[in-house]
Amino acid sequence: MPNPDPDFVAFLKAYPAYPTTHIIDDLRAVEYARLDAGGHIYLDYTGGGLYADSQLRRHNRLLAEHVFGNPHSSNPTSQAATQLVEHAREYVLKFFNADPDEYLAVFTQNASGALKLVGESYPFPNGRYLLTFDNHNSVNGIREFAHARGAQVTYIPVALPDMRVDASQLDRELSQPSASGHNLFAYPAQSNFSSVKHPLEWIEQAHNRGWDVLLDAAAFVPTSKLDLSVVKPDFVPISFYKMFGYPTGIGALIARKEALAKLHRPWFAGGTITVASVQGDKYYMADGASAFEDGTIDYLNIPAVEIGLKHIESIGYDVIHERVYALTGWLLDNLTGMKHSTGVPLVRVYGPTQMVGRGGAVTVNFYDRDNKAIDHRFIEQRANEANISLRTGCFCNPGAGEIALGISRVELDVCFTSPGHENRLSVDDFRHCIDGKSSGAVRISVGMVTNFNDVQGFLAFARGLLE
Repeated sequence: MPNPDPDFVAFLKAYPAYPTTHIIDDLRAVEYARLDAGGHIYLDYTGGGLYADSQLRRHNRLLAEHVFGNPHSSNPTSQAATQLVEHAREYVLKFFNADPDEYLAVFTQNASGALKLVGESYPFPNGRYLLTFDNHNSVNGIREFAHARGAQVTYIPVALPDMRVDASQLDRELSQPSASGHNLFAYPAQSNFSSVKHPLEWIEQAHNRGWDVLLDAAAFVPTSKLDLSVVKPDFVPISFYKMFGYPTGIGALIARKEALAKLHRPWFAGGTITVASVQGDKYYMADGASAFEDGTIDYLNIPAVEIGLKHIESIGYDVIHERVYALTGWLLDNLTGMKHSTGVPLVRVYGPTQMVGRGGAVTVNFYDRDNKAIDHRFIEQRANEANISLRTGCFCNPGAGEIALGISRVELDVCFTSPGHENRLSVDDFRHCIDGKSSGAVRISVGMVTNFNDVQGFLAFARGLLE
C-alpha cells in the first residue's frame, strides 16, 4: 500500500473528528460528482450553496406528475398548488423549530426582499435603529427608511483584529431605547465578511430593554442550526439558495406574529388584500403571511424549498458544522503560517484566526515580499485560471470593509463631497478617493461539501504566490 499523504495525516491529528463527516464524501461522489468531473475547487459557499442532483430529480418528478395552477383561486389545480405551498411554509417553521402559534413564515425573493419588507413597514417615527458595522447592505439599506421617518440611526463599530463588537458600547446603546417610539436592533448571526458569529444572547438582552430584534441569518444557517424555540428574534431573513443551492429566487422572512402586527405596509398589491375598491378608495389587508406576499408567489419552486430542507436534515447540522470547523481550521493554520523569504506574511486575515466563535469564511488580503498589498482583482484572475471559485470585493458589507482596510471617516467624507460625486460615484472614482488603499479583499468560504482536497488545492495556489 502507498504511504498515506503526510499532510492528511497531520490534518487528522489536528482535527480527529473529521472522519465522522464521511457521509459528505459519500454524498459528494454521487450527488455532487460534477464538481470533480469539472475539476472545480468551489470556495464561495457564503455567496451561494450547491444543490444535490437528487434535489433536482425530486422537484422535476413533482412537476412532471402533477398539474399546478395559480394559488389565488379555488379550482383543483389551484388547490393543489396551495396545499404544497402551505406545507412548505409549515416545514420552514418546523425546520427552525419555530412555534407556529408564535411565528409566521413569509415567502420572499431572497433575504434582501425580506429585509425590505421590514424596512418599509416598521414604525420608525420617534424611534431608533441600532445596527453593527458589519451588516450586509440590505440591512444597512433599512436606515434610509429610518432616516426618512425621523428615527435616530446608530452604528456600533467592530474592532480589529478579530472584528468583534465592543460589548460595553453595545450595552450602553441598548440601555437607551427611545421612550416615545419603537426601537429596532439589527445584527448578523454570522458576518458575511469576517465570519464572526455574534452572540445570540444579545436577542434577549435587547428584548429586556425594549428593542425589537432583526437577526440576519443568511450567512449563519447554511452551516449552523438556528433553533427558534431557544432564541426568539422578531425578524429573521434568510435566502434558501445559500443553504442548499436550489431553488434561487426564494427566501423567507420568519417573523414573530406579535412583531409582524407592528408593521404597516405602505402599499397593497394583488394577493395582499381581502377587499379593495376603486370608487370607495378603500382596501383591507389580508391576514398573516398573505399580507406580505405581493402578487403571485413562486408556487412552482416553493415546493423545492421543502426538498432542500429535508436534504440538509438527512445530513445533519452536527456533521456539516464539524466538517466546516475542521477544514476552515486547517485552512487558517496553514495560510497564516505562509511567509515570504523576507519574513513578510503572505496574508493578513480580517477576522478571528482561531475557530472559536467563527464560521467557515476566511477573508484576507495577500501581500508581496515588500509588504505591499496585492490587488484582490489580480488574485481573483489567478484563481480563475486555476478553476478556483472564490469571491473578491467588499461582499456588500462596506462597514466591515472600511474597518478592515483602514478607510477613515475623513477620507470618505472628502470622497463623497468632492465635486461631481454628489449623485454618482464609480468604483474607479472610489479607488482614486482612498488614494491607493485596497478597496476590497479575498474571501475563501468553506461549505457543506468542501473536502480536504479542495482546501489543499487552494493552499497550493496560495504557495504559488510566495516569492
